Amino acid sequence: MNLQALRRLWGEWEIRVLLVGSLLLQVFLLFAGGLRKRSVTGWLRMLLWLAYLLADSIAIYALGNLSQTQKHNGALDHEMHIFAFWAPFLILHLGGQDTITAFAMEDNELWLRHLLNLVSQVVLAVYVYWKSRPSAALLTPAVIMFVSGVVKYGERTWALRSASMGNLRSSLLTPPDAGPNYPKFVEMYQSSIDSGLNAQIVIVLEQPPEDGADVEEKRIPYDDLVYRSYKLFETFRRIFVDLILSFQDRTDSLSFFRQLKMEQAFKVVEIELGLMYDSLHSKCSVIHGPVGRSLRVFTLAAPLVSLRLFAMWHDADGRQAGAGGYKKIDIVISYVLLAGAVFLETYAILLMIVSPWTYAHLRDRRNCRFAANLLFWVLKFFQPEERPRWSSKMAQYNLISYCLKDKSRWHTRALEKLEWGGYNIHAKTMWDALWYTSHTEVLPSLKLLLFKQLKEKANSTTDPVRYKEFGEHRGQWVLQRNGCYQQLGWSVEVEFDESILLWHIATDLCFYGDQYCAYGISWVSTTASVSCAGCCCFPSIKEYVCDPYTNLNRPWDFVRMSREISNYMLFLLVMRPFMMTASIGQIRFGDTCAEAKSFFRRGVEILDEKQGADMLSAVKTSNVRPRDVKGDRSKSVLFDACRLAEALRSIESRERRWRLISGVWAEMLCYAAGKCRGNFHARQLSQGGELLTMVWLLMVHFGMGEQYRVESGHARAKLIIET
Repeated sequence: MNLQALRRLWGEWEIRVLLVGSLLLQVFLLFAGGLRKRSVTGWLRMLLWLAYLLADSIAIYALGNLSQTQKHNGALDHEMHIFAFWAPFLILHLGGQDTITAFAMEDNELWLRHLLNLVSQVVLAVYVYWKSRPSAALLTPAVIMFVSGVVKYGERTWALRSASMGNLRSSLLTPPDAGPNYPKFVEMYQSSIDSGLNAQIVIVLEQPPEDGADVEEKRIPYDDLVYRSYKLFETFRRIFVDLILSFQDRTDSLSFFRQLKMEQAFKVVEIELGLMYDSLHSKCSVIHGPVGRSLRVFTLAAPLVSLRLFAMWHDADGRQAGAGGYKKIDIVISYVLLAGAVFLETYAILLMIVSPWTYAHLRDRRNCRFAANLLFWVLKFFQPEERPRWSSKMAQYNLISYCLKDKSRWHTRALEKLEWGGYNIHAKTMWDALWYTSHTEVLPSLKLLLFKQLKEKANSTTDPVRYKEFGEHRGQWVLQRNGCYQQLGWSVEVEFDESILLWHIATDLCFYGDQYCAYGISWVSTTASVSCAGCCCFPSIKEYVCDPYTNLNRPWDFVRMSREISNYMLFLLVMRPFMMTASIGQIRFGDTCAEAKSFFRRGVEILDEKQGADMLSAVKTSNVRPRDVKGDRSKSVLFDACRLAEALRSIESRERRWRLISGVWAEMLCYAAGKCRGNFHARQLSQGGELLTMVWLLMVHFGMGEQYRVESGHARAKLIIET
């Protein structure tokens, strides 16, 4: 078969292939659109990205192709009519699926472009109808599907507009509050004085909320947990657009979270973040309302009615004119498109019904409690409490491991030239992210460490100023409580990115210096409790028996958690710098790596991380500070970290040392979470979520953060007049 024959074959089948391909892409987007909030795998994001872009491109191209191939030459009239019938399905496909309207948050800002596309594609479809002039029997189902497609595309455009940051922020603004009428009050007071009356103003101080710090933790039913999560989401979603919260929001949240156990507190945060993802990347904000539900009934009825009308037309056409001029494959494709539309709408409605949104709305209505209970029974089956609603993974990036493995080869030199040679292509950074980043499970013991530290801080005060101070701690609180601030405080008073690098390297040096790696505890290990049992690290290790959901008594837990948070924080510093405070973290990391690579290549063949750590630990840094020798041009902190490791190793009790290290890392993680802006947290929801975002929202629920700007209600001033 020559090239000319292939071109003729493609010209004959092009429209049909594009239509079926567009339908298959919509099916894929419907099923896979919501998976990315629970997955960190790059291939899934890549497939979704390609499908998201191709779905619109193919539909627009196919519709344009239809407008160009419409010709009235007698013999092709039947084919033109069936092509005109297919045009509304392309509009329907452009409306997208409920599970994914925006691939990234930036897509929401392009809602005006989608509105222009909606108008242009509708005009193009009308032009196709006008040019083909199908029969009335075929035109009726086509018009019904056309209206349904316009509704779906309009829903998508409105959902994008609603999720854009500017419109989302505007929709969450509270009504202006002028406060009490001050001029009227002063006028009454002055008139009383002028009348010779004995008048005085008494300020009634607002009663502080009850402490509630001693409330007993308890498990609450899953249905109440889902409902309260939705109610908290309605209030606390404001922090994603940098709006403020009040003291009453803090009081309500604290009273609820103080009674929760760790796993349920994190579950509430998971549900809230899942709802926020739905608001930003799906049609949930549009379809979960009276208008949205009514339109869903129509968009399901439209393909059903059209399918029936098309079947009636086909039967009548077949009886009157045999098969007519219509190709059998075109009839089959028409049925496939109609059946596909019915399936997509049916599945979308089921997803809409079986969701926390619908359950919360039903539960708010007293006459719908039975329906709410029935729906929750189904919801609990598909979304059980034990099932994570995010990836439950945290990235790991280790400096010593990277410096030992990142050898200078031809391809790495080429990548470095692309990045640093003036081309501004971040090829080396992407290569490092691909080869030197791994992911590990966020275990209950790590969540418990963070939960206990935040809860202990929240229970220690009712002073709003103290709550804000807690958000500013990045190791000071833990060091002071352990009596180590005078010795180690210098390491947390420097710039934050410098603190991260100092403690990251020092944590590794302590880890390898204590020889935990020899007993099977490594930063990727999840079986340390088995492999380390009875080792010499902790002679009484068999005495520790605990539930990781309620206690932190096992010493090796603190070792593992310290390394996991350490590697995670370095990953954020290097690969997610936009989530950290403004700093020179990447410059400091690069200089530190350069010095480490130079140090490791001093004629000695390094076999593994243990030997590299031993070489660093052997450097004596107690005589003179590294900065006094090197100056300030290079921002490397490699040997300053050796000083910190030496100071940490001077703590004789290994258990106390690792409790201290894990506590400092937990506080650093909380500090970084609180300093990251809400829109950057929101951006990560579509990439499997970040532990940093979970901690950030948990901090806010415990009353810590810069979002609380209203610390008291209206002042209660009374005018007392004595006659």
